[in-house]
Amino acid sequence: MRLATTAGRRLGLRADEPRVLHDVFNVLVHLAPDPVVVRVPTLALASVTEQAAKQRHELAVAGWLADRGAPVVRPSPLVPREPVEIEGKSLTFWEFVSEVDTLGEPSEADPGRLEEHFAEQTGWTAELHALLAEYPGELPVLSPLVPALAEPLAQLRERPQTLTPADLGRAEREYQVLETVVRDLPAHFPGARLRTLHGDAPFYNVLRTAEGYLFNDFEDVTRGPAEWDLTLVGPRGIAEYERVSGARVDPALLTFMEGARLLQIVGALAIVPQLPELGPMLEPSIAQWRARAELTLPGAE
Repeated sequence: MRLATTAGRRLGLRADEPRVLHDVFNVLVHLAPDPVVVRVPTLALASVTEQAAKQRHELAVAGWLADRGAPVVRPSPLVPREPVEIEGKSLTFWEFVSEVDTLGEPSEADPGRLEEHFAEQTGWTAELHALLAEYPGELPVLSPLVPALAEPLAQLRERPQTLTPADLGRAEREYQVLETVVRDLPAHFPGARLRTLHGDAPFYNVLRTAEGYLFNDFEDVTRGPAEWDLTLVGPRGIAEYERVSGARVDPALLTFMEGARLLQIVGALAIVPQLPELGPMLEPSIAQWRARAELTLPGAE
């Protein structure tokens, strides 16, 4: 909270009654009474320079959408649209909004209600993709995977957490496959269309407010196939996306992207030394990854 209030006051915000809204991978601080939320990354493996580069993409895309009236949480209009570096952290500033319908913790929410919400919100993702199709800026392709996974996998070689030597070998082979595919995705999936994406489960990162829904958290904004934004939504979500978008989802590409998403979750084990309670939360996904066939190049035997 101290970093958020210090940075906010340097920018002319009052921050008289700061309060923490969220504290897991990022700390979100509402600088009350001003309607500003500061996101302070706490578990980033990237350098502050790399953090700031990602955040500039995020602010550019979210700001561009907001300027066009899209349903997104806006960068705060009270400060410049730039990351603020302070004490080795890179902070971003967002408009404060109030949720009126939250699902609570996954362990507390009704599974049927979760599935219904995520299916509905996956339909909204189709509308977000249509808006993002006009984004004019340059973005890297599937940057949450390549090169982002290289550093956590390197750290896991030193401190493997719950991974076995066989697991580590598989993870490294899968990352090599991803490097090859990301270099030229259409060569491996000829029907794939590269587009601007939210990048991090947009069906989940939605706030429901009194004025309607707002997409949030564009930290992993990237270019790639729509299937990357549709991983792990389930059949109902895919059907709703196809209904709203009028486009077919490629089952083979979706399967490949879901394997890549699970490898990303494996990489998150590198954060466990900083956040031990994360380990048990990741185990079901790690087990799911182990149970799946290993990622290979499309068409490889």
